[in-house]
Amino acid sequence: MDLSIVRQCQLTRLSRSGLYYAPAEESAENLDLMRLLDEKYMKTPFFGVRRMTDWLDKQGHTVNAKRVRRLMRVMGLEAIYPKPRLSIPGLGHKIYPYLLRGLKIDRPNQVWASDITYIRLRQGFIYLVAIMDWFSRYVVSWEVSVSMDTSFCLAALDWALQGGRPEIFNTDQGSQFTSEDFTNRLKGNGIDVSMDGRGRVIDNIFIERLWRTVKYEEVYLKDYLNVGEAISNLKSYFWFYNHERSHQALGYRTPATVHAEG
Repeated sequence: MDLSIVRQCQLTRLSRSGLYYAPAEESAENLDLMRLLDEKYMKTPFFGVRRMTDWLDKQGHTVNAKRVRRLMRVMGLEAIYPKPRLSIPGLGHKIYPYLLRGLKIDRPNQVWASDITYIRLRQGFIYLVAIMDWFSRYVVSWEVSVSMDTSFCLAALDWALQGGRPEIFNTDQGSQFTSEDFTNRLKGNGIDVSMDGRGRVIDNIFIERLWRTVKYEEVYLKDYLNVGEAISNLKSYFWFYNHERSHQALGYRTPATVHAEG
């Protein structure tokens, strides 16, 4: 039986654009550099273009800063220290205040947060967006895409809202999250919009920790052949993360257990 595109997306948890994946238009050399940059960024997220360029040179890869800057931009990597235009909203997009400073977060579905990260494949790369409940660390939903557009972030949000809704939704100031399509979807569901301050990685610290965990425990241990293999492995990992991986901060309970208690 033939399945519709929509149904295929529902079954695979893949945004519609992901079904039309084509290898990234980057040379093998650039893809190797991007793998190195990704792993180094997880260890030293405060490294900017100059320090990354110097580090690559010391690893035997002589590249100029212009090339490193472009690759980091493609990957969505920015040093975490404060600087102008750290996270660039779309032209005319409204920036919302950060609502979590000093807020006591003491229950599930009080605050959700979202972010995007780069996921390498053997011959290319994709982007991963996840939505996490701050209190329980439960990954409510996730999606992948071949580009950092708004549609796959909206798809992840729609998946998440099928199971509940938060009081506050926090993101960075990236154009995907500052778009009217995204913020209106939140406000239309009675959700307050919160956005990180520029250069303040700690404003969304639990998502940053999630990316480190996913990459060191899953992505870096595998060598995904294609987008389908990446989705299959990520699906298994997020099940493990939610339902089997205990967290010290949660009293050695799993995110799913804590989330259900709320």
